[in-house]
Amino acid sequence: MTSGIGSKLKSAGQNIAGSVPGLGSFAVSHASLSIFRPPASAGGALGSKIADVDFEYNPGQVQMSRSASWSAQTAVTFDRGPTPEFHGAQPATMNIEVILDGGTFGAITGGDVAKNVDLLMSCCEVDPQSVNSKRPSPPWVKLSWGSLKAAQFTAIMTSVNVSFTRFSPDGTPNRARCQLALQEVPQPTKGQNPTSGALSANRVHSVVVGDSLASLAWNEYGDPTVWRAIARANNIDDPMRLRPGRELLLPAAEEVGE
Repeated sequence: MTSGIGSKLKSAGQNIAGSVPGLGSFAVSHASLSIFRPPASAGGALGSKIADVDFEYNPGQVQMSRSASWSAQTAVTFDRGPTPEFHGAQPATMNIEVILDGGTFGAITGGDVAKNVDLLMSCCEVDPQSVNSKRPSPPWVKLSWGSLKAAQFTAIMTSVNVSFTRFSPDGTPNRARCQLALQEVPQPTKGQNPTSGALSANRVHSVVVGDSLASLAWNEYGDPTVWRAIARANNIDDPMRLRPGRELLLPAAEEVGE
């Protein structure tokens, strides 16, 4: 029965695409939120990616705001007030509302709605790994949605409000309406010291017995094959010989693939 309904839905979609010129080759870009571990130091780069939350339905509206600080001192020499003095730009803020849904048959299966809600909520909770770096912080995030470049900045989540609007028979939530408030985190300009060629530090790891470059690459970046980036950053010639107690510089995640 399920496959029959699915075939009908697919057929209907093909008929619609065929009836509208150009729609058959039109690619729909879905919004998603990437969650990263926070930097291990002030001004450091993002840590490794924790997870992606893909939105089944794109936001119907994205509200963005950016402001600048100005001040003016009263002066009698100006007949319509003094010239304001610029004191700096303020971080951008963004408010979006997204719907998490269990899918076409979510009313029965429940989907991953509860899991994704937990991930969004965790963005307002301290990341356990950040405690070890002595800089406790919630994860940082990045919104991605097609060519909407203005919204694709590194941010912190300042609030998450969730309303569950549909449940499966056993009480599992399979649809949720989420209101997210994000605030931009200004990032240092890459290549500030072009003569050094140094990588931005993500965190420092003290080698323990059993560590290998591949295992460190897996834990930090989720990919054991990028161990050479750690080797290059620390001038390691023999990756099979890691002395316990040695401190290794782990490059920022976005610089590993460069």
